Amino acid sequence: MRILLVEDHVELSRWLSKALRDAHLTVECAMNGADADALLHTQEYALVILDLTLPKMDGLDVLKRMRARGSKAPVLILTARGGLHERVQGLNLGADDYLAKPFELEELEARVKALLRRSQGNEAVTLSCGALSFDTVTRLFSYDAAALSLTPREHAVLEALITRRGQAVSKEKLFDEVFALDDEANLDAIEIYIHRLRKKLEAVSAGSVAITTLRGIGYLLEVR
Repeated sequence: MRILLVEDHVELSRWLSKALRDAHLTVECAMNGADADALLHTQEYALVILDLTLPKMDGLDVLKRMRARGSKAPVLILTARGGLHERVQGLNLGADDYLAKPFELEELEARVKALLRRSQGNEAVTLSCGALSFDTVTRLFSYDAAALSLTPREHAVLEALITRRGQAVSKEKLFDEVFALDDEANLDAIEIYIHRLRKKLEAVSAGSVAITTLRGIGYLLEVR
């Protein structure tokens, strides 16, 4: 899942980006409100983490403009402006949650996971394809209850497939969800991760859960 982190404090942005990537999320960063507004105008994100005090455009203005364009992406406001007025104003403009600085990383991760789960409309916290399972709370994959070891990019590809299990997912869609705009990669990289995932799934499932290529359409995670 691709997240937009809008934070102008360089060190905090780097720290949060690493923590979110370690949680198997794809993160893009904007360092000012104008850049964030431009990205939100052209890109789709599963979640926006938004500071309020930003150069070039205030965070509340970014939020107001994205909601005016009809974006329904959940927004977590993360800011040192923790007064009641700012909280109420942000929530009235369409923010979904509010976390004041300083904060504990564990609380941020819990709120992010809750917002993502809610936005997907998943009441159940476990997605399955045969004996392959994905826990949307812990964000861990397992096969027959045994943990499946995946790299962050492998995890992102498999998550995109299992959340759309039974549907074909195009290479372009996978690329958008796995790579950030500033990553140096091309569409062929998806084939590499699909190949690696096939080997890992074959090793644990003996072919009972597999990724099928539908030429000209995309990839399908299915039980055989």
